[in-house]
Amino acid sequence: MKVHHMEGKRVLVFGAGKSGTAACRLLHRIGAIPYLYDQKTDQDTDAIQAAIGTDTEIVLGELTEEKISRTDLVVMSPGVPCDIPVVIRFRDSGIPVWSEIELAFRVGSGNVLAITGTNGKTTTTTLLGEIMSAFYPEVSVVGNIGDPYTDAVADLSDQAWTVAEISSFQLETIDTFHPAGSVITNITEDHLNRHHTMEEYIRVKERIAENQSGEDLCVLNYEDDVLRKFGENAPCKVLYFSSARALEKGIFLEDGVIRLRDDKRDIQVVRTDELQLLGTHNHENYMCAIALADFAGVPMEQIRKSCKAFKGVAHRIEFVGEKRGVRYYNDSKGTNPDAAIKAIRAMNRPTLLIGGGYDKESVYDEWIRSFEGKVRYLVLIGQTREKIAETAKQCGFPEDHILLCDNLEEAVHTCAERAEEGDAVLLSPACASWGQFRNYEERGDLFRAYADRLPD
Repeated sequence: MKVHHMEGKRVLVFGAGKSGTAACRLLHRIGAIPYLYDQKTDQDTDAIQAAIGTDTEIVLGELTEEKISRTDLVVMSPGVPCDIPVVIRFRDSGIPVWSEIELAFRVGSGNVLAITGTNGKTTTTTLLGEIMSAFYPEVSVVGNIGDPYTDAVADLSDQAWTVAEISSFQLETIDTFHPAGSVITNITEDHLNRHHTMEEYIRVKERIAENQSGEDLCVLNYEDDVLRKFGENAPCKVLYFSSARALEKGIFLEDGVIRLRDDKRDIQVVRTDELQLLGTHNHENYMCAIALADFAGVPMEQIRKSCKAFKGVAHRIEFVGEKRGVRYYNDSKGTNPDAAIKAIRAMNRPTLLIGGGYDKESVYDEWIRSFEGKVRYLVLIGQTREKIAETAKQCGFPEDHILLCDNLEEAVHTCAERAEEGDAVLLSPACASWGQFRNYEERGDLFRAYADRLPD
C-alpha cells in the first residue's frame, strides 16, 4: 500500500451499489471515516451495512448543510452523474471529488494497465488478464468487469500488476490516476444521455492518458480518426493498431496474421485461424491485449500461447460446442441490433440465427441487411418475433426461411433439425431478454444447456 494520508478524514461515498460498498471497506481499512450517501430512499440499509461489514453511517435522500460542511472528500460511484446539484455544490465548496478508481489508485501499489473504449473493453481486459496471470504471480483484473478496483488494492505489493476496465463514467472524476499502459479501443456514439455531447464523451475517454508520461504507453485505434489525431499529441509513447492496413510501426492485421512492428522487431505474433474468437472486432481486441502485455514484459511465446487458449467472454459469440458437424455459438449479450450485426459479420460459415425477445423499440432492417447470404434460416422467439419477421420480408429475406417458435428450447431443436454439417447455429437476439428470462445471462445459459443435450 502507498502512503495516502487519509487517517481520520471524513469521506462521503456517493452511491450504495457494489463499488460504493467496496470503497467504504477500503476507507475503513486505511483509517478514514466513510459515510455512505444515496439519493434513493428505498434502500435496504441492513443489506448495505452487511455488504460493508464495518459499522458505517448511511444517509439516504437529502444531505444536510451540516453534513456537507463536515466532508473532507467525496468518492463517486460510476452510476452517479457529476452534473447534479449536490455534486456541483461539493465542487464549489472546494471539496475534492474523486472516482472510485482515483481512490484505489492512490492507495494501491504496483503498475496499472487500463482499458477504455466504447466496445471491446471486456474482451480485451479479460484476455489481457489471462496473458498477464500466466506470466506474473501477482495480477488483479478489476473495474467494470466485476470486481471493484477498491477491493483489490489493499494487499498489493510494488511488483503487482492491475488490469482495469475503465468506463467513461469513472474517468470523469480522476485526478492523479496514472496507468503505465493504457488503451482506447474505439469511440462510437454512446452514453450521450450522460455526457450530453460527443465532444465531451471523447474528452472524458482521452483522460485515460492525461497523467501518462515519457516511458508510459497508450495503444490507439489507427482507423478511428479522433484517436489517430489524439495520438499525435499524447503525453506518452503511442502504439497504433489497425485491422485495415499494414503500419510502418504498430500492431496490425495482414493476410490473416497479427504482426507487431517497431524500430527493432517485425514479429508474426499469431495467425487469426489459430484463435478461438471470430470476427475482425475480436482480432482488434487481441491486438490491444498483445500490445499491452508486450509492453509489460511478457515474453512473446507466452503471449502467443495465452491468445490461442483464450475462449472469450461468456455470452459474447461464445463457442459452446459442436454436434453432428454443426457449431453452436451463444451471443446472448447481443441485446441490440448493432451488437448483433457484429456477431453475424464474425460468422465464417452458413448460419441458422435465433433472434427476438423484449421490444426496446429498436429498428431491425440494418441487422437483416447484414445477413448478406450468410443466414440460411431466421428462427424467431419472444415479443418482437412478428415485428422482425415483417421487417425481414420487407428486406427480401425469403419468407419460407423465417420460422416462429414459442420458446428458446423449441428454437434450438428447430435449428438442429434443419442444420447441415458445416453450418453454425447462433443465438444473437438483437433484443433484450426480459419477459422470457431474468437477464441475458440466463438466456445464454439455457441456450448452452439445450445445445449440450442435443444428440451427438
